[in-house]
Amino acid sequence: MSHWKNLRVASAVCDAAEKWGFFQIVNHDVPIEVLDNVKDATYRFFDLPADQKNKYSKENSASNNVRFGTSFSPEAEKSLEWKDYLSLFFVSEEEASMLWPPVCREQVLDYIRRTEVVIKKLLQMLMEGLNVKEIDETKRSLLMGSIRTNLNYYPICPDPELTVGVGRHSDVSTLTILLQDEIGGLYVRGNQSDGDNWIHVPPIKGSLVINVGDALQILSNSRYKSVEHRVIANGTKNRISVPIFVNPKPTDIIGPLVEVLQNGEKPIYKQVLYSDYVKHFFRKAHDGKKTVEFAEI
Repeated sequence: MSHWKNLRVASAVCDAAEKWGFFQIVNHDVPIEVLDNVKDATYRFFDLPADQKNKYSKENSASNNVRFGTSFSPEAEKSLEWKDYLSLFFVSEEEASMLWPPVCREQVLDYIRRTEVVIKKLLQMLMEGLNVKEIDETKRSLLMGSIRTNLNYYPICPDPELTVGVGRHSDVSTLTILLQDEIGGLYVRGNQSDGDNWIHVPPIKGSLVINVGDALQILSNSRYKSVEHRVIANGTKNRISVPIFVNPKPTDIIGPLVEVLQNGEKPIYKQVLYSDYVKHFFRKAHDGKKTVEFAEI
């Protein structure tokens, strides 16, 4: 990514988004110490006593924008995922300084700030691949109007065969930027049609894992593909990961971009209010890529 203006780099990014929906980037200009600091901060938060963490639970949190919880959608799942998380919806640095936990606030904000440059570069490449020449304010909102960061913690599981860290799903984002630790455990469904073809995403020191979300699949009229992924539980080591979900604004209407359809391509998706799409996703347990059917014509 250090040669991001090189056409071969842009071509490789678009190619990966079309064929796989998942890829890793290195030399992206986010300093290693920023990545290490946010990983350390994640451990610091989850090492807090239970009563400290519970200040941020659904029942106790001062805002819906800060949420400590366990599993994905406990009300809808038959069995819970082996994961705790802290979810931080970014509104402004002022709000973050008032509401986010002090043990991790500065490190997460720094991570978001430094990663924003990478997000813009990636979106620029991906949009040029769709014949979108300029990202104006309307498009900027559609592509990166809201940002959410999760600190994910997967404690050692006494019987990993009986559960999962995260069930199979695709993200509802435009893009997800994922920092994983050295433990591993993230699997992506391969693009072959022969059923259960799961591929491990190997941890690479200093890399960021990028994946296409459903919103970008819809905006690109399925040119770029979101892809199922899951996390397996680990019987020997604690694991953490820190995804940044880059999303449309909740009030945005998403559908295939005009530029994608201008050569007569038929739309696969209807125009959908993004907040309705997200509500549909959270109403059920993880179920692969079924959420995207909500937007199909």
